[in-house]
This record gives sequence, C-alpha cells and structure tokens, in this order.
Amino acid sequence: MGMLVDSHCHLDFPKLSGNIEQVLALMQDNGVGCAVCIGVTLEDLPRVLALAEAWPAILASVGVHPETTGVREPTVGELVELARHPRIIAIGETGLDYYWHKDAPEWQRERFRTHIRAARAAAKPLVVHTREAAADTLRVMREEGAGEAGGVMHCFTETWPVAEAALDQGFYISMSGIVTFRKALTVREVAQRVPLDRLLVETDSPYLAPVPYRGKTNQPAYVKHVAEELARLRGLSYQEVVDATTANFFRLFPEAQPKVAQ
Repeated sequence: MGMLVDSHCHLDFPKLSGNIEQVLALMQDNGVGCAVCIGVTLEDLPRVLALAEAWPAILASVGVHPETTGVREPTVGELVELARHPRIIAIGETGLDYYWHKDAPEWQRERFRTHIRAARAAAKPLVVHTREAAADTLRVMREEGAGEAGGVMHCFTETWPVAEAALDQGFYISMSGIVTFRKALTVREVAQRVPLDRLLVETDSPYLAPVPYRGKTNQPAYVKHVAEELARLRGLSYQEVVDATTANFFRLFPEAQPKVAQ
C-alpha cells in the first residue's frame, strides 16, 4: 500500500479549512493518503461532512467532545442515525476530560456512555479522548462494553499501565506529534512498548505540530514525522511503520478501505 493515514485531525477548523487544497496537496506530496476529520459537536458536523463529501482522501467521525459545554447533547439513536452517513467511519471524539472540568462531572460520564452505546449499536469503532481521567475512562469503557465496538485511544499521553489496560479491552493506541518531543518520556516509552499491530499515527492538527514544526500550525502531511520518530524509537524502517500503522487503521476501520482513493 505504501501510504500513511492521519487517523485524527480537525480539517474543518479555520486554520486548515481556509486552504484545504494546499493542505491536501502537501498530504499527497508526503505520502499521506487519508485523513480522518473528527466531529467535535453536532452543530459543526455539517462542516466536517462537507469536506468528507468533497474530497475522497477525507473521512469523518460523529461525536461530541467531552470538554464542550452549551452544545446539543446527542442521544444514542441520533448518533446511530448520523453514523449511517457513508463517509462516517467512527463514533467520537468522546471520552472524559477532567483537565477542563475539575469537578469530574457526571454529565460528562453520561455523554461518554451514550457514545459507547451508540458505537455498539452502529457497529462503528470509538475515538476516545482522555485527559486527567484515565481511571474513570477505563472504568466506563469496561462497564459499557466498549471493547465490543473497539476503537482507538487517540493522542495517547498516559502511562504504560493505562495503555495496557486499553489494549486489554481491544483498543488501539494512537501516537501524535508529542512523541517527537524529547521531554515526553512517558509517551515515548509507551510508543516503544505498544505491540506494532495495535499502533496508529495521527496529527490532531491544527494542534501539537511535531518537531521540526513545533509551535506552528499542524497539518496531516506532518504525520510523516510521527511515523519517522516511531521508526527511530523502535529500531524499524520508516516503511515498516507506514505499512503497519496503515494496515492497523484499515483493520480497525474496515469501512474506510473502499472509501479512500488509493
């Protein structure tokens, strides 16, 4: 196959949507054949879908990000219905974020449960975000049978035991540009230990640009630098990381394969 996949980005955000043709051209130049544009609210979903409908290299997800407030709360039925869209391959971004909500609110856990139930009903994998909430994230996943839907712990920043617990539930671990940061020792350790057949790569662009673009606007083309760093850390060739992470992506998201222009 030979192409990389950016498993998580936000192409509909203004920093990227304003010059989408350049973003996609640079993707192509860097061997990145597919990017998943992640839904963060139901209000913004039409914006996400418009990109996925216009460009064969862009796929989408549907969900409400755990840190968003004052937005429409989805029901299980609504998420299942929206997920029928032919360009949507996943439910999320969902999960728990106690960094922004220090009171560890019950509404956030309920929203997460709704997404897991929808993923199981729709038979689509989950895209899970967890920040300062690892124990509760893993507990809710277990209680709701998230492993039945499967999914990915995106932009992984937790410890190896957390990774192991997610792997035990059948989840994949996705590495972002953080893995290129020299001081991100915990993330770099996890990147070395995750089984090669359970590893994904992402940018989370426009955030978290990898070295050598740190501090600048990130974009899907830069996922190449994440893969290069993984190759270095694991003593593999760049091509081995490309082949493994892309094969993993299509195994986790089997619906994606026929939809991507290869």
